[in-house]
Amino acid sequence: MDKTELLARIQDLDLMIHEVTDPASKGQEEGLGFAVIGLERLKEARRKLEEQVDRRSLSLYERVRSKYGRAVVPFQGKLCLGCFMTVPTSTLSRRKEGDELLLCENCGRILYWL
Repeated sequence: MDKTELLARIQDLDLMIHEVTDPASKGQEEGLGFAVIGLERLKEARRKLEEQVDRRSLSLYERVRSKYGRAVVPFQGKLCLGCFMTVPTSTLSRRKEGDELLLCENCGRILYWL
């Protein structure tokens, strides 16, 4: 699993943790009859994924997440679907180079191919 995929999975877990801990979301889910449980399991899964990502990439993820809410976003064609700006061809050509994170030059989000 590459870094981008690991960070996307961490982001998914962060969103689930937020839903479980946010009073409005929790109340809405409980109102629909869903039991809101498993917070510790979600946090443990996130910790295990964190261990597989280098510190620098995780720090970048946390910084971008605190700014935008979503740090890992898809790009389609030449368009970042986080800020809807065109991603330069030079940036897109780097995606073939190993395990390097691909970043949007406009918003700084981590990009993955859709």
